[in-house]
Amino acid sequence: MQEITVYSKPRCVQCDATYQALDRAKIPYRVIDLTSTPAALEYVSEELGYGQAPVVVVDDQEHWSGFRPDKISELKSRA
Repeated sequence: MQEITVYSKPRCVQCDATYQALDRAKIPYRVIDLTSTPAALEYVSEELGYGQAPVVVVDDQEHWSGFRPDKISELKSRA
């Protein structure tokens, strides 16, 4: 099974849309709050190069930023 992590922040519309799409697709994921986890913010911004939330990381290999229903559909087809 794929390990999916959603790096997000509170009151983020795109983050909420991502959670809802993952829930509808029945894809399990864990959430890490970028506002309360400085190491996660550094990872997302410095190592991955993203400046907006959410950032979705799949198996520490594939990642994207923003609400991407196309990517979530791909994950569902692989499950």
